[in-house]
Amino acid sequence: MRTVISGRYGHAAALWALGYGVLGVAWALGAPGYPWGAADPDPDGALSVLAGTTPRFGWWIAAFSLLTAVTALALTRSGSHRAPVFLAWPIAALLVLVIPDSRLMMGVAYTPLLLVAPVFGWGLGGATFADAWPWPVLNQLVCVLGGLLLAAAALARTRHRQRRSWFTPERGRIAVYVAVAVPLVYCATRWAWALGIPLGVSEEFLAEGEDGLWLAGAYLATFGAFGGVLTLGLTQRWGEVFPRWMFGLRGRRVPPLLAVIPAGGVSIIVTVAGLTYIRWTVAGRFAMAEWGAWLPECFWPIWGAALATATVAYHQRRTDDSASPYPPKPRPVRTS
Repeated sequence: MRTVISGRYGHAAALWALGYGVLGVAWALGAPGYPWGAADPDPDGALSVLAGTTPRFGWWIAAFSLLTAVTALALTRSGSHRAPVFLAWPIAALLVLVIPDSRLMMGVAYTPLLLVAPVFGWGLGGATFADAWPWPVLNQLVCVLGGLLLAAAALARTRHRQRRSWFTPERGRIAVYVAVAVPLVYCATRWAWALGIPLGVSEEFLAEGEDGLWLAGAYLATFGAFGGVLTLGLTQRWGEVFPRWMFGLRGRRVPPLLAVIPAGGVSIIVTVAGLTYIRWTVAGRFAMAEWGAWLPECFWPIWGAALATATVAYHQRRTDDSASPYPPKPRPVRTS
């Protein structure tokens, strides 16, 4: 069974890699759409680790894609060879965590706001979905998809007992507490700025957001705090069984993927955003006097790792019915 699942994800990852490799060759030969370098609308020009590349880098993309395809196909073959697994993980990490940047999180965070803005008549400065999701950012989603397919294939080749030995319910519970606590530092600064309190910044810095910028920051902070509340569901009864107030669903089991997919996605985007801020910090782009503008974000990889750990522990617990302390409400038996 493990070989079948690994084969399914492995073939999908190989197809992805071959398709992306074709794109790399096309970019190298002059086709439009190269998502980095001069074509990237990033105003800072330094968000992406590939910001300094040119379309000729497409040849390296093609070579990397070929290596990814070979690795993915190797994962589909039966046997005890571990080399493909060891190679797959760094490739997946590169695609999921290194190539994307903080704009991935911004796009996810602002999408709900863009959806409700027309209802309330909010102009948002004319911002549209095209502004939140330009092609360079959509390309990051494509890269994340390829990395996740390869990671799934590698995970399927890993022994089930080895996976379960570390992601215990106890570690999952601790990870939830960390995932709830870490973003609150960021939330505190943004809420303070919206209230006119220069927490971690100077008065001059705070004055730069008088046009409503800090209200947007407060929205993002609230978005993160709400996510922290939902994270608690990974260890609470209402994360496994729908609560009483949900008519039509109360007492029934919560589908595991309903929690796993969004939690896993958030763990990726906050880690990516945090790594972007760490890279900027190392490059000396921030002033210590304005620590509130960048230091909380540098802890986001801890948030992402904790959330990922809690998500895996939750998924493993849910797949083992005997390990769940929250049995579903029994359905009444109808008699004729």
